[in-house]
Amino acid sequence: MAAKVEPFWKRKTLEQLDQPEWESLCDGCGLCCLQKLEDEEDGGVYYTRIACKLLDMNTCRCTDYANRRQFVPDCIQLTPGKANTFQWLPPTCGYRLVAEGKDLPLWHHLVCGDPNAVHDAGISQSGRMLSENSVAEDDWEDHMIFRAG
Repeated sequence: MAAKVEPFWKRKTLEQLDQPEWESLCDGCGLCCLQKLEDEEDGGVYYTRIACKLLDMNTCRCTDYANRRQFVPDCIQLTPGKANTFQWLPPTCGYRLVAEGKDLPLWHHLVCGDPNAVHDAGISQSGRMLSENSVAEDDWEDHMIFRAG
């Protein structure tokens, strides 16, 4: 009987992941692509339901991932070397969980095999987001949904 092989996210460090493995950790929730506000007093980061102009608000995927930084210069590039800064990501994020030495949730597509499970579980904001083009930046505060951390 063959020994069960641990999944790559349990047996490798983030730095050991190849590019396809790294990219596959993204659960497709789209929460990192929501506009965020930072509290100047305590440094807290608050998520809004305002979506980046490149985010497909139903699939929660970037519509031009390969070229996103040309259109959104401040789009944050997640890399294994920046794992110690992932605290601003939602606590359900695959990158953050693996960086913290935790396992992926049961609804993560790498665990269950269903890329829509993140939506079915209510983790994503699919169908509940607003386009950043439809809300004045001065009004973003009215659309906060949770605090990161």
